[in-house]
Amino acid sequence: MSQFHFDPDSYLAMMRADVPRYDELQDVVAAATVGLEVRRILELGTGTGETARRVLTVHPGARLVGIDSSEPMLEVAGADLDADLRVQRLEDPLPDGPFDLVVSALAVHHLEADDKRDLFRRVREALVPGGRFVLADVVVPERTEDVVTPATPGFDKPDSLPNLLAWLAEAGFETRVEWSWKDLAAVRADLPR
Repeated sequence: MSQFHFDPDSYLAMMRADVPRYDELQDVVAAATVGLEVRRILELGTGTGETARRVLTVHPGARLVGIDSSEPMLEVAGADLDADLRVQRLEDPLPDGPFDLVVSALAVHHLEADDKRDLFRRVREALVPGGRFVLADVVVPERTEDVVTPATPGFDKPDSLPNLLAWLAEAGFETRVEWSWKDLAAVRADLPR
């Protein structure tokens, strides 16, 4: 099912080598979930489970449903995650909610612009009122010299941070940039109660 051909055993090392400040970005995702009472979490693009592990450390009593298009990646994640992991694409219908929290790190940039907008609407529908979506990803920076994360044409399709914020607002979220550096950003998107 997967169109991504990463070796799950070396994926984390590759990400740390290719994505500057990878661990900082992951820490920001987990920190942006603080302050919510979380029972159910949906993760979009679980990969080998790095984001899930960090978020579950903040919310140890929560149940996580994680989706990813790569079965081998989810097998690695499942080795030490007590989670409901499903082979599924971001374009597919999302697992049944409601969820208190949706998180995604370094996955949504693989979608075309219209698919991102559609995903944000579907995330809104999957969240409880007052729920939160934390999105951390590669973005198109304002200055070309700030492009530091390798991108593969046709595979990586980042958009600008202002576009992402506008699409999230269009979907009904109140947004706040939690962190940005060069071509990376983390956004907290809250649904009103």
